[in-house]
Amino acid sequence: MNDLVAKIADSETEILRVLWNAKTEIPYADIRKKLEQTSKWENSTIKTLLRRLCEKGVVHAIKKEVYYYRSLVSEEEYNEYNTQHLIDRLYAGSTKNLVASLLDSNKLSEEDIKELRSLLNTGDKNEQNN
Repeated sequence: MNDLVAKIADSETEILRVLWNAKTEIPYADIRKKLEQTSKWENSTIKTLLRRLCEKGVVHAIKKEVYYYRSLVSEEEYNEYNTQHLIDRLYAGSTKNLVASLLDSNKLSEEDIKELRSLLNTGDKNEQNN
């Protein structure tokens, strides 16, 4: 799946977000309607992006009375891949360095830090149980 996710361009992600939010296959008209709210893309641009996603194996088109589209890559898979790619590229694979950078730059609120501590503590308890 990582090979598929690596091929997704930023503009194509906008199409995928519409598909992910729909949670089911949807017709082209619905995709266009959603994108009209967030972009100024022409009809031909949307069709080109959908065609490219289909060619890459990321989206599946189903012909009924009209074409319906669904994503073959989940939002979670997409986010996991891109998060790991970011950590690898910017922090040489060190998640600890990413978190340290966020802490040093004051990008995390006190509430964020509390939630992270809770997650880490839960992880510690799971490790002890194994």
